[in-house]
Amino acid sequence: MSRTEHVQTVEGFGTVRIDRVDPERDAPLLHAWVNEERARFWGMHGTTVEQVREIYAHLDSLTTHHGFLVHRDDVPVALFQTYDPEADRVSECYEVRPGDIGVHLFVGPSVAPERGFTEGLLTALIDFALTGRSRIVGEPDAANEKAIARLVRAGFELGPEVVLPEVDLPEVFIPEKKARLAFFTRS
Repeated sequence: MSRTEHVQTVEGFGTVRIDRVDPERDAPLLHAWVNEERARFWGMHGTTVEQVREIYAHLDSLTTHHGFLVHRDDVPVALFQTYDPEADRVSECYEVRPGDIGVHLFVGPSVAPERGFTEGLLTALIDFALTGRSRIVGEPDAANEKAIARLVRAGFELGPEVVLPEVDLPEVFIPEKKARLAFFTRS
């Protein structure tokens, strides 16, 4: 059963619907996306469908981190994750402020690339992320020039390059990552 969190019509783009990831239903689709070569920065390349299901079931069990499947006019187009920076390794790399929310975005594959697509999508995602919040922090891989450029075009202010420490817990392993911080503050 879909748990819709946000619906927004973006002028000239369409209707964006943001649903919580359903690990059982969405794992095959997400697996296909995160195993494409262009997804190398997402950090799930080489996973199985079952591993993707387990990762998102774990994420779904947390109160601080959330996964969302984003639709445009009822077609799945992106994976969006939000998290409380205080409960994440990024908190070791910058001074977290009250009202901060961390985000990760993976835009799904497109049959026909469309000019302005990501910008239209980001309009709704930024509005959703800032509900009850005042600042977004992103931390794309420092080598992911396309993602960094997209954030700048969307109005994010670049922060420093940092090294996010490795996370090695029984339920999750995340390798060290050289990232570029980026901030979007509600005006």
